[in-house]
Amino acid sequence: MKELFSLRTVRKKILMLSKLAGVALIFSYILSTGLPVSEDASFLLWLGFVLLLVLGIDFFMGRFITRPIDKLNASAKRMAGLDFSAPCDLNSTDEFGELSASLNTMADNLQQALSRLENSLAERKELVDSLSHEMKTPLGIIRAYAEGLQDETDEAKKQKYTQVIVSEVERMNGLIVTLLDLSALESGAASLNISRFDFVELVETVAGRLLIDVPDTNFELQYELPEQTVFVRTDRRRMEQVLDNLIVNARKNVSPGGILRLELTANNRTLHFSIFNQGRPIPENNLPKIWTKFYRDSNAEYSGSGLGLSIVAQILSMQNLPYGAENQADGVRFYFSIPVTE
Repeated sequence: MKELFSLRTVRKKILMLSKLAGVALIFSYILSTGLPVSEDASFLLWLGFVLLLVLGIDFFMGRFITRPIDKLNASAKRMAGLDFSAPCDLNSTDEFGELSASLNTMADNLQQALSRLENSLAERKELVDSLSHEMKTPLGIIRAYAEGLQDETDEAKKQKYTQVIVSEVERMNGLIVTLLDLSALESGAASLNISRFDFVELVETVAGRLLIDVPDTNFELQYELPEQTVFVRTDRRRMEQVLDNLIVNARKNVSPGGILRLELTANNRTLHFSIFNQGRPIPENNLPKIWTKFYRDSNAEYSGSGLGLSIVAQILSMQNLPYGAENQADGVRFYFSIPVTE
């Protein structure tokens, strides 16, 4: 019954106004004709009441229809001009209120879409600039050695120049392949292939290949691994990629003769991986930047693509796995955690 007589729609408000106007018109006519005055005076009284009634209806129609339409029209014009700074402040329970809420929702969605587009364009420009910068050095080296080959008669030097050119081409190819892989991860084109496997065995394999089975190591390796198998459910190939990048990063930045410490511990049904390299710390204000594409220490020599840690961050973020990096007393520690499964 309450819903039946509520004024929650514009149609009900108009119908209610028209019915009230009709009743008032009839009542005023009966009242004016029943007064002890002349017929002309009675008509004038009734006409005055009709004028007041018309003004009253005009006021309420303006409040219920014209004013809301004006507000909606003004908001729509602002949005058409891509101005989403002021939402439509129309608060009512009828169709105009619903339309106002829909306009505000649309404005929010458009604002977010425009922000994403602007960020995407900014990231693309930054990517092009960074990629151009990264390609400039190997292309310069290739050109210099190719020009040297034209006039060089010494076969030993020709062989050396050729090896340098091939090495720089491989560096460029690795950069492009890595960048495509990162783009596929960021766009969602590359999905995770989840499987159950022993994470301790994976760490042993990767660490052995990158830290033990390499010649001319100039650091002291320390490590701590669980003696028992510990199973996880994740993408084995991608987690191997994470371990590769973190271990290679630590190996490149450990000071000559310094300590490189790898730890894998399990507690509270969670595996905690960390790798520490003794060496120069990362400036605190640069710590958040190390996970971005093409970031490298400004004091570092030309090496690597600057994409390894970006891939680490993307793979771990896709799985909601906590990760980070921190400066310690005499070096830098990188870490992440992963849940243990049965």
